Amino acid sequence: MSVADGLRAAIGVISGTSMDGIDVALIRSDGEARVEAGPGATYPYPPEIAAELRAVVADSGRAAGPLAALEAAVTDAHVAAVERFIAEFALDRGSVALVGMHGQTVLHRPRERLTRQLCDGARAAAALGIDVVNDFRAADVAAGGEGAPLVPLYHAAMCAALARPLMVLNWGGVGNVTWLGEAGEIVAFDSGPANALIDDFVARRLGRDRDEDGRLAAAGRADATIVAALMRDPYFDRAPPKSLDRNHFHAALGAVASLDDADGAATLAAFTIEATAAARRHVAKAPARWLVCGGGRRNPTLMNGLAARLAARVEAIEAIGFDGDVVEAQCFAYLALRSRAGLPLSLPTTTGVPEPLTGGRRWPAAR
Repeated sequence: MSVADGLRAAIGVISGTSMDGIDVALIRSDGEARVEAGPGATYPYPPEIAAELRAVVADSGRAAGPLAALEAAVTDAHVAAVERFIAEFALDRGSVALVGMHGQTVLHRPRERLTRQLCDGARAAAALGIDVVNDFRAADVAAGGEGAPLVPLYHAAMCAALARPLMVLNWGGVGNVTWLGEAGEIVAFDSGPANALIDDFVARRLGRDRDEDGRLAAAGRADATIVAALMRDPYFDRAPPKSLDRNHFHAALGAVASLDDADGAATLAAFTIEATAAARRHVAKAPARWLVCGGGRRNPTLMNGLAARLAARVEAIEAIGFDGDVVEAQCFAYLALRSRAGLPLSLPTTTGVPEPLTGGRRWPAAR
């Protein structure tokens, strides 16, 4: 494995809160300001595992209890995704320094010093024959941090050459933002709902996994009264750093229960837009440009609605040469490299830890 240029290859793996697949990506990086993005791909969960995970996430008692068999199944699904990725892109396994395997979040309650991602690092390392880093959030939460978002330092590396102030938005299951200031400041926090609410609504009403291209929401009319009521959630006024559990805004599904399909989807989309726009309350200067990662960037109803609400440039992250489907997977490759080097994964202004803090657990592969 050549590191003559100071860059090491790492693979990152994550399944987000929307549980629509396992994202895998390769980067080469020094773990600091230099990043070269490689290929990325998304592989489906076996349906039975995805169904079991959704049931566990919906039941906090189960999520906090013994889940050994499910953790093994999740780990094996992630390993299988990495193996497919290595084969599909004809990668030299020996050239990969690390696999950063986030695992599947099933519980995130940082105020109770509790976060749980299902991933057996030792099992994954033994199966892959590559060192694995996992358990990225636990040290942050144990130190009193929010444990999320962890992507801001990677966002800063991606955008190192761009004009600031700049906002990077990830619209996955839950939304999160990274504000990059003119003097090098990094402020990050979970912004509110993203795809999870709309996905759950469409699944309940129509048995689909998403509102494809935002067409259902575009056909409806948002109920402004319901949106205003949902925006009274105290979360939006809380100063960052702050983070969310996937189900924090689950009551919104009840709030739109009396609406028809199109109006319900339109109302949840409007809530997502308004919640995201509220992030401007917590940054020193409104950014003129927003770069969007995650599945939400493919929803024209959300993208056009946010641009209109902000009166700012709202663009997919592809505008700067990155694949928005796998930025978070790239991030955990980057964080794995930082973890091995003992560099911080989180900052006081990103998760609320008392000081810059490293994290992650490294599991050596059997040689």
